[in-house]
Amino acid sequence: MTKVDPVSTSSVPRPEPTAPAGPLRRPRLPRPAAGATREFLPALALFAGLRLAGILTVILTNELRGHPLVRNLAHSWDSRWYLHIATHGYGRLIWIAPTGAVQTDWAFFPLYPALIRALATVLPLGPGQAGLLIAWTAACVAAYGVYRVGHLLYGRGVATALVALWAALPHAVELTLAYTESLFAALAAWSLYCVLRGRWLWAGTLAALAGLSRPSGFAVAVAVCLTAGHEALRRRGRVPARLWAGALLAPLGWPAYVLWVGGRTGDLLGGYFAVQRAWDSRFDFGAGSVRFLKALLLHGGGVVYPAALLIVAASVLLFVLLCLERAPLALVVFSGVLVLLVLGGSGSFSSKPRFLLPAFPLLVPVARALARTWWLRRSRAVVVYGALALVSLLAGAYVTAVAHSPL
Repeated sequence: MTKVDPVSTSSVPRPEPTAPAGPLRRPRLPRPAAGATREFLPALALFAGLRLAGILTVILTNELRGHPLVRNLAHSWDSRWYLHIATHGYGRLIWIAPTGAVQTDWAFFPLYPALIRALATVLPLGPGQAGLLIAWTAACVAAYGVYRVGHLLYGRGVATALVALWAALPHAVELTLAYTESLFAALAAWSLYCVLRGRWLWAGTLAALAGLSRPSGFAVAVAVCLTAGHEALRRRGRVPARLWAGALLAPLGWPAYVLWVGGRTGDLLGGYFAVQRAWDSRFDFGAGSVRFLKALLLHGGGVVYPAALLIVAASVLLFVLLCLERAPLALVVFSGVLVLLVLGGSGSFSSKPRFLLPAFPLLVPVARALARTWWLRRSRAVVVYGALALVSLLAGAYVTAVAHSPL
């Protein structure tokens, strides 16, 4: 086995009309009007421009430090495992951790490496190039999904601010690395949009795919199923069959992979969780987070770990604000599950901001405030957003090209 080194609108809600109830028919993915698509272009340009600047900042930092210019975009930490799976399949790579734990590639979910392998087969690309192309494309698809959710609920101004803030998160650099966050965020955003539009079959299908993308993917399924159940109760069971079908589809992805790993290890129900424990990845009800906080207070932690703690604490505050906003149930549940997993899960604290990256609904309260500021005090909005963007660029370059903490 191979071994690797460790490594013009207001913020007033403007819901779109829902599809009329009718007989079960072939599902169609909601298609925004051409005008709505054109309205997205400024937000897309801002998102793509900022993330491109992030890539260039990483490359410049690599140049200043004498490192390969683009290698860490595709070969950082977990990326190497995904690329190895895409090239050789599962069961071919292990790593013996300093603690003696045997870490295997079964800890990594299959959708992203499968897409890398498929793209590298049909195009003259190496696995790293294919991984980056998928990640960058998925990031733009995710940004459009984020925009559509914001536009559906609050209008163009808030939707644009929501995408802009998502692009300027301190940890948004991981949207441009060969990681699964872009893919997961795209599937989650569009599944939630389909829930809000009542497109239950598409919502369930996308949720199932999200469950195959990464361990926290079941958060989308929980949001779809709970929202479907709430809708059925509200309408006293008089709901279309496609709602039940979507709710049944949504949770299939995550347990399918968990059971597959269990079958490979000889322990159908517990094998996957044993694999994750070897990576020190388990839900310990916050014990690991408490130990980390104690160590940080006693011994310090440079820059990365205090920044990670600040981001996690901010996410809790933003979740409270999201609940006070009385946001749709699907957005609250999805974000709440991700925040709960971050607070209650073990593992390296430096990776926790990455796990929160797909939780874009947390930014809704800030996006509404930024949109109001844009119309009332535009110069102040520009200064605030410019500062956020600068921090995002510098933080992304630091964690990718300078720090040695796990991403």
